[in-house]
Amino acid sequence: MSYASRSTRAGRGFTEQDDGSYVTSARGLAVLQEPLLNKGTAFTRRERADLDLDGLIPPVVETLDEQARRVYAQYRAQPTDLLKNVFLEGLRDRNEVLYYRLLTDHLREMLPIVYDPTVAEAIKGYSHEYRRPRGLYLSVDDPDGIAKAFDDLDMGPGDVDLVVASDAEEILGIGDWGVGGGAGIAAGKLAVYTAAAGIDPARVVPVALDVGTDNEALLNDPAYVGNRHARVRGERYDAFIDAYVTTATRMFPEAMLHWEDFGPSNARRILQRYNSEIPTFNDDMQGTGAIVLAAVLSALRVSATAMRDQRIVVFGAGTAGCGVADQLRDAMVRDGLDRDTATRRIWTIDKQGLLTGDMRDLREFQRPYARPAADVDGWSGDGHGIGLREVVERIRPTMLLGTSTVHGAFTEEVVRAMAAGVDRPIIFPISNPTERIEARPSDLLRWTDGRALIATGVPIEPITYNGVTYAIGQANNAMLYPGLGLGVVVAKARRVSDGMLQAAAEAVAGLVDPSPPGASLLPQVDNLREVSATVAVAVAGRAAAEGLARTEIHDVVEQVRLAMWQPAYRPVNAIEGMTETGRPPADQGGPPS
Repeated sequence: MSYASRSTRAGRGFTEQDDGSYVTSARGLAVLQEPLLNKGTAFTRRERADLDLDGLIPPVVETLDEQARRVYAQYRAQPTDLLKNVFLEGLRDRNEVLYYRLLTDHLREMLPIVYDPTVAEAIKGYSHEYRRPRGLYLSVDDPDGIAKAFDDLDMGPGDVDLVVASDAEEILGIGDWGVGGGAGIAAGKLAVYTAAAGIDPARVVPVALDVGTDNEALLNDPAYVGNRHARVRGERYDAFIDAYVTTATRMFPEAMLHWEDFGPSNARRILQRYNSEIPTFNDDMQGTGAIVLAAVLSALRVSATAMRDQRIVVFGAGTAGCGVADQLRDAMVRDGLDRDTATRRIWTIDKQGLLTGDMRDLREFQRPYARPAADVDGWSGDGHGIGLREVVERIRPTMLLGTSTVHGAFTEEVVRAMAAGVDRPIIFPISNPTERIEARPSDLLRWTDGRALIATGVPIEPITYNGVTYAIGQANNAMLYPGLGLGVVVAKARRVSDGMLQAAAEAVAGLVDPSPPGASLLPQVDNLREVSATVAVAVAGRAAAEGLARTEIHDVVEQVRLAMWQPAYRPVNAIEGMTETGRPPADQGGPPS
């Protein structure tokens, strides 16, 4: 029989067949140097002989289970979280299937290691610890080279499902970290997409958009591997981003473009520029807003109140905070309010205090939520504007959300004032890492006599108060964006709509029963694959219902199941050569029996 090529991966030295096996013309060390092809000691005797691996690896033939047990012990032996991250990255560089098997088996434990918060520390040392490059490094100083860089991937129009790009201006609370931040955060995000939702790691591309850096420490570091100049902004920046989008969508017309950790001056503007034209998504804005909405929907089931009746204070009116505000405003509109009334039900506070229309330093995305100056006439304020406590005392909010990274901002006085005006106060201190959280959940329970409905942005161990054990749900974006991406991939969606984000939030909320005393408002991170599959089904179904699917959705549950890549070794068959397209020659016979 002849080979039937399912997906061309000539740039990685192998081709996947319809039966899930791989064929490759690589031999010897070249096989071991391809992380997705390499099985190490799990290569069979036949594969070793055919691929010229005899003598290049130890003679024992092991199973993936045996390998996973050994590398988990090695992982556990690492003395610090940063060294655990380094160990896992080294494993990923050698053997991607084993890496993802380990990550999938221990996702709750390892998620904070491969992504937030430990990846931030790894990013700081990127240039000094530089190892294997991943994906593309695109430079604002060479916009004409973007097309050549994409060509060098040697991948066809149907070979890529997802591209994650970052310009690294606002990396996970540590700020501007240049090219290393962009490369590290894009690769880390894709690792979560694969581990949590089964996005095929051979069908993704991480992209570092190097537009320079304003980090003086990097610019003065002899080891820094990025552009050594200040961040480019304005028209030249926009032209670079447009060249990237134009090329990426031309090369991979069905892929979703994910934006990560862009600064507030660019994140919303870029999303608004492209979201009506292509499938594109910003997790800092849309993902954060949707996962908070999921927690809110659960909280409303407990409080037995309607979305349209909420009074919401958002403390921290940056990209994430206003992204949350947008999702909650839209939810109130769906619940019967007009857009203007819904917007007026949200009060936003930033470093200058309560945002008001007469402030000159407001960003465009903050302006819709700025209160008319007349609304606060007579409010006392202080030298730093109208503060959180006064806002809470005056408006008696039902919901208090923290996206400020100001540790301890939700003081006892603020929380008790809120709890005096509402039976079940909804309080979400979702800033991370832990040292930046607005309030500790144990304090919130104590200050509200156990009445607070709480979700956080960091993992919190269960808390017992007055004989009730409270499971604190983590508003972790990883609960939502991997499944959203998988749903987009399954549907080949033309764009990511508000309805698809709503469907994702409702799917997450629907996975928990928040009614028992102390119950979590969100699913546990342990079940991310189940959560992601449920979210993907809802998102793909909504895309089809809205006419946005570019493929037929006939059995969405089965289509999602089949689309989820599993970390399992595939048979590898030797072949004499590849054509220029990466496909086996037409007259090549089938694999040996």
